[in-house]
Parts: sequence; structure tokens; C-alpha cells
Amino acid sequence: MAALADLPVLPEAVDALAWHKHEMLFGFAAAAMAGFILTAIPNWTGGPPIAGARLGVLVALWAVGRIAFLAEGALGQWAVAGFELAFLFALVASVARELIAGGNARNFPVLGLIALFAAGDVLVHLERLGIADTADAGFRLSIFILAMLLALIGGRVIPSFTGNWLSEKGMGPPPAAAKGPVDRVALVGLAVLVIAEVAAPQSRATAALALAVGLLHAWRLVRWRGFKAITEPLLWVLHLGYGWLAAGLVLVGIAGLVESVAESAALHALTTGAFGTMILGVATRAALGHTGRPLTAGAGTTIIFVAITVAAVARIAAPLLGEAAGAALLVSGFAWILGFGLFAVLYFPVLTTPRVG
Repeated sequence: MAALADLPVLPEAVDALAWHKHEMLFGFAAAAMAGFILTAIPNWTGGPPIAGARLGVLVALWAVGRIAFLAEGALGQWAVAGFELAFLFALVASVARELIAGGNARNFPVLGLIALFAAGDVLVHLERLGIADTADAGFRLSIFILAMLLALIGGRVIPSFTGNWLSEKGMGPPPAAAKGPVDRVALVGLAVLVIAEVAAPQSRATAALALAVGLLHAWRLVRWRGFKAITEPLLWVLHLGYGWLAAGLVLVGIAGLVESVAESAALHALTTGAFGTMILGVATRAALGHTGRPLTAGAGTTIIFVAITVAAVARIAAPLLGEAAGAALLVSGFAWILGFGLFAVLYFPVLTTPRVG
């Protein structure tokens, strides 16, 4: 936001837009992905979590990568690539070690998705190093791999959490299990779309596929009966995040078929909308659940969810607003800061004080 206002907040050697695209994906989203996976692994394998020095090394590698990207003028691009990729490579190695040691073959597809996400970062650096024209392919690969990861994990947890809540409240039959033909076709379609978006991103066939896959995931979401959980923000935010995934895929398709819809709006429906909303939805729920607190959202948590929704809507609308686009970007940025800033303030004591009960 400061860079858009022409304030000198970044080193001269750093292009603000390139930094934003890379760090929001491979810095921010990658950290959230790692946090979720490392928290889930003990449940998958029955073993202890990655903790202590091993976790500290991962955190340090992540931090070094962020600093290195900002210090490109002093370090040079080869050093930046080495420092920045180290975190994702170490994450892949750590997850592989835990899954293999725990004999947890069921989640090898998750490992494969993380490895492909890291491969997208490699493709970005290959272009930065002047080796190949692959940055756009790298960004697309990693964005759609995250979408695939969200669809895979979301299909496990959203109907499960919703079913448990509906049963507890005595509110009718549970949602459809995410293992039927609709779910399989939706996931296979998204996997094919990942390939198409990298191989032929400008193709009308790819756009039509994105539109069809988005509608399939919307149908999948409706079957999970999220409308029944409208009174519990910790649940409806997960359905909303998955809804942004479906909407983003539909918008990607429409953007490829008509000129009036900007591709940047479609991609931000996935990134700001789906990824931002699901990160906050899962983080708040995990923080409360893992510390023994009731799984219900207070007023502050609800404000967090409203803020990220405003951020997504404003960012997606910006390309359509002409002269008001700059104002929409500011609204989106301030709402994003409010959502994640309020999460930091409200949940820091939750995560740093003794477990309740």
C-alpha cells in the first residue's frame, strides 16, 4: 500500500509488484501451509509433532528467505534463490520423513502437492536468474496447487466439522460425505486444470475447464449444508472460504472467455478470497481447539472474518471500478491488515498461555 502511494519503503533494487506477488505466495501462504501441515502430521501418523530445534530451523530458514528477498541488491540473485528456496526444500524433506516414518501412505498426495508448490518457486527463480522464461508458469502452478490442497483438505474437514456441529445441535441429517462421485470428479477436474493452467493458460479450452470445475466445486460445497451453520462463524467461515475457491475458479473461466473480467480479479478471488479466508478460519479454530477452549467465535473473531471478506470483495472489484480502483485497493489493504492484525492481537494470548482445562 505504501509502495502504491510512491513512498520509499522498499530497497531500490526490489520491484514492489514482483516482491508482493512472490512474498504473498511463497512467504505468507507458504508459512500458513507449513503451519497447518506440521500441526496435522501428528494426527496423521500418531507420532510426536516436529518441535524444538527441528521446528526452530524451519522457522529460521523461512525468516532468512524473507530477508534475503529484500536484500537482493547486496546478496545477488543466486544467493537469494538459495536462501529463499531452502525453507520449502526443508519443509518437503521434513514432511516426507514424518510420513514415511509413520507409514502414512494416505497423505503422500499432500506431500506431492507441497513438492509441486516448491517447484513453482523454482520456476520463478529460474526466470529471475535469466535461465528460462518460467515465472508466470511458476506462479500459476503454485496458486493452483494451493487451490488443490485447499480442495483436498477442505473436503476432509469442512463436512466433518459441520456434521459434528449439526449432530450436537440436533439439526437434521449430516452433510454428504466428501467421498462420492461428485467429489472425485471435482478433484480430478481440478488436478487436470492445474496442468492446463501451466501448459495452456490462455486457451479457451482451459477457461471452459476452469468454469466447469468451479461449478463442480460449488455443487460439492452446497452438499455440505453450510447454510445450516450460519449461526456459528467458526463454521460458516470455512464454507465461505471454500465458496471463494469455487467462485475463483468460475471467475478464472469467465476471464478467459470474456475481456470485461480481469484475470487479476479472478486470481485474487483465489488468493485473497479463498486462501486468506481459509487461513484465518483454520487458524482461529485450531488455536481454540488445541488450547482447550470452546469452539465458538466471539465478537472479535467474527470481525476478523468480516474484515477478510471485505478485503476480498474490494480487491476483486478494483479492476472493474475505473478511477475508483485505487480507493478499492486501499479499502482491501486496510481490511486485510485489520483481519490479520486483530487475529494477532486476540490470539497471541490464546497461543502463549497455558492450555485451558
